[in-house]
Amino acid sequence: MKLLSRDTNTKLIKTAKGEDEPVVLAGLSMMPNVELCPSSGIAECFDACLKESGLAQVYTSVNIARQRKTDYYMTDRSGFLGQLRRELTNLVKYAAKHGKRPIVRLNVLSDIAWEQHNIPQEFPEITFYDYTKRAKRLGKTPANYDLMFSYSAAPKYQTQVKEALKTDAPITVVFRGGLPTDFMGREVYDGDISDLTNLKQRGKIIGLRVKGNEAKKSTSPFIVDANLIATGS
Repeated sequence: MKLLSRDTNTKLIKTAKGEDEPVVLAGLSMMPNVELCPSSGIAECFDACLKESGLAQVYTSVNIARQRKTDYYMTDRSGFLGQLRRELTNLVKYAAKHGKRPIVRLNVLSDIAWEQHNIPQEFPEITFYDYTKRAKRLGKTPANYDLMFSYSAAPKYQTQVKEALKTDAPITVVFRGGLPTDFMGREVYDGDISDLTNLKQRGKIIGLRVKGNEAKKSTSPFIVDANLIATGS
């Protein structure tokens, strides 16, 4: 079982194509749970998670594979991290051979603090990036590991939102009904094109359109109704 994958995630593919220089972009997709996503409870985002969107809506094998990776991480942490390091080493070699810059998103559906496992520190040749719902991680990752904060309107989560607003980290917000021009006093940038471009939008809101059939029907505070913002409701 391989941990990293390329050219299987729509957003990763769009991100890679949007770069001016040749890049090789890999992602690690695991099935989320409360340990891998420790803030998902207070953010009330678990049911609206993208784990049921994209190819996972069509092929049950997608989430079966994700669950196997999660089980591996949970039951054999040392073995998992050893394999991840080997795959990242191979990615660096592949990128060098083909004249490409290696970029990796390790939390496609999870929120693991990989800096605590020293993964980004051990691979300075790789640009790492992720979304996080853990505000305490912002500004504390290695120079080659950038984070975007993920918003939710859940009441118990507002302490983390306030902490994130004290930084200039891009804050991603999932909107239903289109993207507003501003939110929480910050300009909204269309974030559905390239994650790497999103990372450069310091001090801005990264607007993402809701995806996935279940998420579109969800009443989770993780999703903001742009129409209600426009009408002042």
